[in-house]
Amino acid sequence: MLLKLGGALLDDADALNATLCAIAALHRGAPGSLVVVHGGGSAVDRQLAALSWKSEKRDGIRITPPEHMEQIAGVLAGSLNTTLVARLIAAGAGAIGLSLADGFLAKCEPRMASDFDPGRVGSVVGGSPSLVQALLHARFLPVICSIGADSAGRLLNVNADDAATALARIIRPRLLVFLTDVSGVRSPNGATAEHLSASDAAAWIRNGTISGGMIPKVRGALESAERSNTPVVIASWRETDVLQRLERGERVGTRVIAGEQLRSVHMPVHSHLQ
Repeated sequence: MLLKLGGALLDDADALNATLCAIAALHRGAPGSLVVVHGGGSAVDRQLAALSWKSEKRDGIRITPPEHMEQIAGVLAGSLNTTLVARLIAAGAGAIGLSLADGFLAKCEPRMASDFDPGRVGSVVGGSPSLVQALLHARFLPVICSIGADSAGRLLNVNADDAATALARIIRPRLLVFLTDVSGVRSPNGATAEHLSASDAAAWIRNGTISGGMIPKVRGALESAERSNTPVVIASWRETDVLQRLERGERVGTRVIAGEQLRSVHMPVHSHLQ
């Protein structure tokens, strides 16, 4: 299972502690079956604000001038990644910290925008699963931050949801889980949608049912499901037993399946990533 952490979870001390303990328990029960990828936008905001540097976002992209890149990498690949790894180890998991730039894991290039210069923002265009596969075989828990590098060795800031989607294409997990602060994708009637198709997603984005930060998650989930044939779940970290329920194969949150013909899928996380 590939598990994406980020957003408000990383700023909620109690919820983060409970989630890391649950991740560690899953790892102890099935070593070699779990990979974590994380963002940390709020921590980056605080660091830049402490330096009195203005941070701008457009179309969901954090504009990243070259002079900001060292600070952003220092937060995501440095203090935050190391802290998550240390806390997972304290909880009994054999965690090891990585970035997208490590061991040919993710090949990145600068991201192009139509009407503005995003700076050192990256997109993942390929990669190799060999490093992650070796770590899983050795029963480690990879914890990957969303800092990449281009072919010239320049660091790039990759959106964490985009990084999770790209990693799903590279390492082909049995399940990709986006943990958010909502129970799933809301349908027009306000209920959590059990399944989501591409056509429903497009219609709900057009009519505003899906909005804000949920849009890139939904688009990433659909892309991952279609391109890697990986089932995707969007669920809430506020439900304290969400990972245990996923382990048992229960329905949790909103599940996105490749293709318009949605079907019932039960994907326990005990088996190794493929």
